[in-house]
Amino acid sequence: MTGIKKSVLIFSILFFSLILTSVIPAQTKVGYIDSKRILDAMQDSRDAKLRLDNLVTQWQGELKVLQDSLAFVKDDYEKKKLILTDQLKEQTEAQITALESSVTNFKVEKFGENGEYFLKQTEFMKPVQDRIFKAIEVVAKDGSYDYVFDRNADILLLYVNENYDLTLKVINEIEGK
Repeated sequence: MTGIKKSVLIFSILFFSLILTSVIPAQTKVGYIDSKRILDAMQDSRDAKLRLDNLVTQWQGELKVLQDSLAFVKDDYEKKKLILTDQLKEQTEAQITALESSVTNFKVEKFGENGEYFLKQTEFMKPVQDRIFKAIEVVAKDGSYDYVFDRNADILLLYVNENYDLTLKVINEIEGK
């Protein structure tokens, strides 16, 4: 564990311990959810993942076409470079450079840090996340919970009483049960 993560974990544990011990006499009610189980249980989430997977498959196909084209031009150039004129060599080398640039640009555009993959992931998952947050709010208010934690988040719960697991209630709220 890195020093920063360890510091954040220690701070989080101390912070939540302080909050819980300072308000225990007021009967604080704490619950937790398992966001991974909720996402796995939601058809909307599975549909969003399928849409994203289909886009990735399409982009991988487009990338393969670009890479195959580049490989073909490079291979052809290597076979013929001894008999090509200087002008044809320069043209082919420029074509190879342009194709390499196209491959790199495509990868960055689709899968880079701020690429289309992450934009589409956010676009497809936002409605799902909004439904989850609304359901958590409803369940927490109905159950008079003071805190609800996600056991899959960075803040680790060192002990969990299964009686406070709200995951199924949130799933039922989402499904309208």
